[in-house]
Order: sequence, then C-alpha cells, then structure tokens
Amino acid sequence: MSSNESSKTQYGSEVRGSNSTCCHKELSVTASVISMTVGIFSNSFALFILIKSYSRHRIKSKASFLLFASSLVTTDLLGHLINGSLVLHVYRFHRKWDTFDPHGIVCSIFGVCMVFYGLSPLFLSSAMAVERFIGVTKPIFHSAVLSSHLMKRLLGFTWLLAALVALLPVLLRRPYEVQRSRSWCFFHMEQPRDWLDVLLPLIFSVLGLLALLLSIVCNTLASCALLLGRLRHKPGSRGTSYHLEMICQLLAIMLVSCVCWGPLLVHVIILSTIAKDEPSSFSLLTTVRMATWNQILDPWVYILLRKAVLRKIFMLFHSCWGSKLHTFHRWQRSTLGSSGEPSKSYCIRYSRQPLPDTAVQTIT
Repeated sequence: MSSNESSKTQYGSEVRGSNSTCCHKELSVTASVISMTVGIFSNSFALFILIKSYSRHRIKSKASFLLFASSLVTTDLLGHLINGSLVLHVYRFHRKWDTFDPHGIVCSIFGVCMVFYGLSPLFLSSAMAVERFIGVTKPIFHSAVLSSHLMKRLLGFTWLLAALVALLPVLLRRPYEVQRSRSWCFFHMEQPRDWLDVLLPLIFSVLGLLALLLSIVCNTLASCALLLGRLRHKPGSRGTSYHLEMICQLLAIMLVSCVCWGPLLVHVIILSTIAKDEPSSFSLLTTVRMATWNQILDPWVYILLRKAVLRKIFMLFHSCWGSKLHTFHRWQRSTLGSSGEPSKSYCIRYSRQPLPDTAVQTIT
C-alpha cells in the first residue's frame, strides 16, 4: 500500500466526519484535562498506600494480592498520563491529523495505548480474582505452588497478552484509524473491508468480556466460600479478616469494571458484526469516556476500602443499629476484630454499649 493510499485510509474517518454536523462543533479539552488530572492524583495516592502496605506485610497471600493491586494502579496511572498527553497533543494542533501526523505514527501509538491500557486492568483484575479464589478455597495449594516468582511471571504474562492484542493491527498492516470526533484513534469500525476488520475489534471485546466473566465467577465463589466458612465456624479458618478486605476490594473493582467497561465492549461487538447506516461515533465516544472512569475509580477502591475505613463503617453501623442486630454481631465478632483500642471520643460516646474486645478487628 502506498503512502498516499495509507494516509487516505488512515484519515478516512476524518474526511467523512468533516461532513457531519457533530464534528463541526469544537470539542472542549477541559473534560480531558480534568479526567487526566483526577486520574493521576487518585492513582498516585492509591499507589503510595499500596506500596506502604506491601512493605509492612509479611503474609504471603496478602503480599501477592498487593503486588497485583500495585501493578493495576500503576497501569492505570500510566494510562492516564500517556493517553492524556496524546489527547492534549491532538488538541494542540486543533485535531488536524494530516498536519502533524501525515504518516499515521502518532495515531498508531495512540491506538496501541488505548487498547493496551484498556485490556491490562481487566486482565489484572481477573488474575487477582483467580489468585484470591485459590487463596480462599485452597490455601495449602496457594502457599505451596503460587510462589512469588510465579506470581511475577503471571503478572508479566498479563501485560504481554494485552500488548500482543494492542499490536495486532500494526503487525497485520491494519493500522488504527482516527475516529469521527478526530480526538482519538481506534480500530476500523465502519464498513469493514474484510474479515480482519471484523476480527480485530472482536478479539479486543471478547477477551475483555471473558476477563470480566472470570472475575465475576471467581469473586462470587470466593465470597460464598468465605461466608460459608464463617457461618459454619470452619476449623482452621483463622486469618479470614484480611481475606475479607481483599474480597471486598475485588467485588468493588469487579462492579466498577462491569459498569464502566461493559457498555464499550458490547458496543464494539455490535458495531463490528451489525452493519449500520447511521454513524455511531457519538455513542462510541460516550462508551469510551465511561471506560476511562474505570481508571479513576479503581484507585479509590483501595483508598476507601481499607481496614481503617471499614472499621469506622462497622462502628457507625453498630452505633446506629447495635440493639437491632445482635445476631449479626455474633457472627461479626468472629470476622472483624480489634486492631487497637477505639478512640477516646468513641469510648466516651458509646460507653453505654461497649463493644467486645473482639468486635472490631483489623481487616488485614
């Protein structure tokens, strides 16, 4: 393919988009700047908390979980930094791709980064769910087989798989294309030329949905096993307090991923398999913006669902409903214990309803 033909194909969406009304409107860069700033701040804060927690934990299963969690937050941080910088670069040149990127190099890099930093969090979340499922249901196998070296290799494999999917269009000479809004690059989504134009976005979406499904199954089974173990007072189930914290975090991550990524993955499948006469650039861009919120909300799961926060929530819950939930607290005493003495103000305020020593335990 000659350079002229390649440029024509690369920016075909831009030429077609210039005839539509929505693309004549000037898109504000404010939303991108705010998203980038909030994402970098949130992930940096969460990364600081996770690294601090990783350095002081000696429990093997907890260390493995924190390794994956730190990698997930680092990936989200780099995704906001790199993709946000590319968006600002595009707006700097007023989205005139043929001016600053005549050979499509920036567009290819943009597309690779969009796919890589999109799939990586989904793969890492599913790997964390599998690791927690094994840790809860098969603790002896987890301790004997899932060594630190193996977990690091699994971490590298998830990044390698995401990178391979992201590089497929470049390797198969089906470069990413500028979308109708002219602010980002993605797969060729309109009027597929052949089966490769259908296959590439399908691989992206199917792998993402499989990762979400695997997370849902493993997190559900691990949660049920943990709950049944506590209700049955299963012998040897000590240490489930930190299991509880990790399961809560994984369930929150799973919920955020399903809400943020589900619409985009399903929408890409629909656009790839069903021919549409009307352009769907607005709906695709909307689902992409929803997906970016996954990288903003992920770090807040680790910031908010920590032992200190969960402990305060439990105390507040006890103060409001303590007399009505005596049966619940009998189960809770064996799950959440005390990591230290309650605060002085708390003791004074609730001296009439003192908590047992084992009523509020650290989650880790």
